[in-house]
Amino acid sequence: MSLSDLPNIDAGLFRPPTNEDLFASALSSHRPTILLLYGSLRERSFSRLAVEEAARLLEAMGAETRIFNPRGLPLADAEDASHPKVQELRDLAQWSEGMVWCSPERHGAMTGIMKTQIDWIPLSIGGMRPTQGKTLAVMQVCGGSQSFNAVNQLRVLGRWMRMVTIPNQSSVPKAFTEFDDNNRMLPSPYYNRIVDVMEELMKFTLLIRDRSDYLTNRYSERVESAEEVSKRVNQRSM
Repeated sequence: MSLSDLPNIDAGLFRPPTNEDLFASALSSHRPTILLLYGSLRERSFSRLAVEEAARLLEAMGAETRIFNPRGLPLADAEDASHPKVQELRDLAQWSEGMVWCSPERHGAMTGIMKTQIDWIPLSIGGMRPTQGKTLAVMQVCGGSQSFNAVNQLRVLGRWMRMVTIPNQSSVPKAFTEFDDNNRMLPSPYYNRIVDVMEELMKFTLLIRDRSDYLTNRYSERVESAEEVSKRVNQRSM
C-alpha cells in the first residue's frame, strides 16, 4: 500500500519499523539497573523479604539493584514533590532500567503503601515519561491461599506507566510458612518461580534497554511537538 492511500498520514513523519533501525544501537556494557519496591511497613514484611530474595538473584545474574524503603513516604499529594522521600523514589525510578513491584494482598487488592509509591512516580514530567520503556516484573505475597488480585492490578498500573511488563509473575501463598528464622526463603516451587521471574526480567531488560527510545518513538508524538505535549499534560496550564 502506498502513502497515497493514507491521506491522513504526514509522509515526512511516517517511519515503518525495520530490523536495521531496531538493532542499530550499540549494546551497553554496564550492569542492568533494577529498582525493587515492596508494599508493607511491618517489621517482618514478607513482601520486603521476597524483594530481598529477588535482589540477591538479580545481583547473581549481573544486575545492580536498589531497594526503596517506603517508610516515611507521604501520601500522594499530601506533601510537595520536593519531599526528601519523594525525591529519593523519583531519582531511583529515573536511575533504573527495570523494576520489581511486590505487594501483599490486602482486602483483595494491593496495599495502600504499594499504590502510594507508584502514585509518586509521575507518568510524565513536562513532556518526558520517566517510566516509559522500562521493564517491570510483578509479584505478590499472600497471607492465605494463592491469589493473583494484586499482580493483576500491578499489571494494569505497569501498562498505564508505559512499562514493558514481562509475562511471568510470582504469587507466594501463606508467605509466613515460606521463610526461615533467618528471613531467608525456603526451597520450594514458589522460590523457583521467583528465580524464573528474575531470569526473565533480566532477559527482557537486556533486550530492551538499548532500544527503549526506538521502541517508544511514536508517530503521534512525532506529529505533536514536545512543547505541545508539555502544555497538554501540565495541569497548571489548563
